[in-house]
Amino acid sequence: MAQKQADKKIQPIIIKRVKKVSGGHHGGAWKVAYADFVTAMMALFLLLWLINVTTDEQKADLAAFFIDPSHPKVSKVESGADGVMGGTSQSKIGAMSEMLQPPITPQLSRQDTPNDAKKEDLKHVFENQFDRLKKEQEDQDFMKASEKLQQAIRTDPELKELAKNLMVDMTSEGLRIQILDQQGKPMFPSGSAQMFQKTQKLMSHVAKIIRSMPNAISIRGHTDGKPFRGNGDYSNWELSADRANASRRVLIANGIPSSKISNVVGKSDTDHFNKDNPLDSKNRRISIILLRDSLTTGSSAGGVHTNDNAPKKPRKYKKSRGTVQFP
Repeated sequence: MAQKQADKKIQPIIIKRVKKVSGGHHGGAWKVAYADFVTAMMALFLLLWLINVTTDEQKADLAAFFIDPSHPKVSKVESGADGVMGGTSQSKIGAMSEMLQPPITPQLSRQDTPNDAKKEDLKHVFENQFDRLKKEQEDQDFMKASEKLQQAIRTDPELKELAKNLMVDMTSEGLRIQILDQQGKPMFPSGSAQMFQKTQKLMSHVAKIIRSMPNAISIRGHTDGKPFRGNGDYSNWELSADRANASRRVLIANGIPSSKISNVVGKSDTDHFNKDNPLDSKNRRISIILLRDSLTTGSSAGGVHTNDNAPKKPRKYKKSRGTVQFP
């Protein structure tokens, strides 16, 4: 028993020593990155300050300098008081040179300053670009309307036979839909403005297709070259105008707003479809033209105010309340 107690008293003491190994040197790469960041921020704020204090004329000259470094020169004298920025330099005694002499006002030449002519040129470029894009969009809308109309004619058994009487094409004025007489298949009785039932149905299909279009409409009546032998002064002029006006009434009855009718014109035999044969039956026709917006608004680039002194495009069409117009 005494031996066991003695063994407990003389147990060895174990000391654990932890050796701490410090990490290696991380280097100073972050300092370089931070210095670059601070430098970039300083350059940014300096640039923003310079933009804020420079005038429009100075900005224009700076832009011209980077386009053509040889003209204009940033400064012609060493004092810094000439040229684009028009600054002042310090004198030898430390005072600003402005205290000794008035600053030199930069003289901007006519070529260096964006004048009214250059602004007008830019405006014309913008207007031409707008007109071109608008014309392309109108052409796409016209083509869709043409395809819908031709598809409707092909799918309707009653109108399938009249497909040859319908001609759709694109002109400088817009989308032209022509309803022509064919040999043995007239659209109107001879010498009359009262159209056949088949003609009215064909007109109604045309109205359904074009009534959703925003364009103004011109309706024109044409006759062949055979003189009309009517009573009194009634001639091909009156006949073509009456047929055009009858077409107007049918279009309005089928949903075309009367406000969209730009004009109703009787052309008589002055504009033949077949110019080589004035007596061709195709010369007797009705033309329905969806006019381009540029021909009816009287101004280009829709909503862009043009220069009052610039020559304006003549307005070719005038709104009417269904009255007959003769050329």
